[in-house]
Amino acid sequence: MRMRIACNVGILGLALAGCVTARDPAVVPTAALKLAGNWAVERQTDRITGAPMPSAFLPTRSSHTREAYPRRAHIQLVCFKGEPLVRFAFEVRIGATRNSEFGYRFDAKPGGTADARFLQDYKTVVIEDRAEVSRFLGEMAKSETLYILIRSLNAGRTSAEFRLEGAEVAIKQALAGCMPKPSRTASR
Repeated sequence: MRMRIACNVGILGLALAGCVTARDPAVVPTAALKLAGNWAVERQTDRITGAPMPSAFLPTRSSHTREAYPRRAHIQLVCFKGEPLVRFAFEVRIGATRNSEFGYRFDAKPGGTADARFLQDYKTVVIEDRAEVSRFLGEMAKSETLYILIRSLNAGRTSAEFRLEGAEVAIKQALAGCMPKPSRTASR
């Protein structure tokens, strides 16, 4: 009896496997990658609008207060709703907008904090303010390393260091359609 059930389940699995198609390239970040130094530049086309959907990824390892071993993290440069943004993603919870601070430092230059928004998964933080993105990308394009430190009252501390080789090319290729425009307040 068990053998018959197992056989039937196996046949059903094979039949359903024939219905499964390959994943849509629009949702697979490793599709159509081109390297720019340490960066992977994604070149995709939006199947709805026909417009390009480029972005750039730079992976690294991150350290966390509550984790014994380094975990994966990455920075992504992306044009979202016509605006450039800088996105950092982690494997563990890093904090929330209400009780966390995002600090960064390029090379040996004085560091600072960014007005960053932590997303609801508590594992992703974005810099999306036009002036902040412009300032951040301007420094990134001419730097070799980026060190970030996130301090959170309920998630502890998270740090990551990125080797930025190829950043200038990655920025140009990933954000060609929506390069940061100076904000009105920044031009005064």
